[in-house]
Amino acid sequence: MTDILPDTIGRLYTEPADYIDSDHPAVVAFARAAVPAGATAREAAARLYTAVRDGIRYNPYVSMQSPESFRASSVLAAGNGYCVGKAALYAAACRVHGIPARVGFADVRNHLTTEKLRASMGTDMFTWHGFTEVHVDGAWRKATPTFNDTLCAKLGVAPLDFDGHSDALLHPFDGAGRTYMQYINDHGSYHDVPAKFLMREMAREYANMQSEDFSGRDMEREAAEQ
Repeated sequence: MTDILPDTIGRLYTEPADYIDSDHPAVVAFARAAVPAGATAREAAARLYTAVRDGIRYNPYVSMQSPESFRASSVLAAGNGYCVGKAALYAAACRVHGIPARVGFADVRNHLTTEKLRASMGTDMFTWHGFTEVHVDGAWRKATPTFNDTLCAKLGVAPLDFDGHSDALLHPFDGAGRTYMQYINDHGSYHDVPAKFLMREMAREYANMQSEDFSGRDMEREAAEQ
């Protein structure tokens, strides 16, 4: 069913925000470079998704107490980020092209983390996992640009593709048929990243990670080693 967004709601999800800073010059340049002239909204959404998924390496070892870990332009500058930061960048890139976009959150159980990451977290539950919702072809579509293609290869999982139309959430099974990701709780969608809240939640949920030194840690290297 086609969902026509009221003008005010359409503007809410296409205007720049603090963390989804789609007016940042680097974000604008990144988004423009990824989409050819004349592309439809669906084509643009798909191309931007791949650009963020593979152009920004997944890094779960960023500081969850730094607001820059959640800001689109900072994630782009770093060239790596964790799920929320990558979701914010994808939303920002879509807004550059006038595609309404927002960030969504859910608790997910991930059975294919690396052993070192699981030990640091003390759990395989990822709370407030971030993804993106884009409004294309008259409906909100869910897309998760979290895991880059090279990391997926090391984990034995095909990279998750998004065609700009069908929802692309994380695979429930890996290439060998083993359980991969399970969505447990849906926390809804937001105009901007609730960064202050997330920083408090991450400190509460993963208290044992707050004092750990993650410098030099790399999930792709850990995945290859195990």
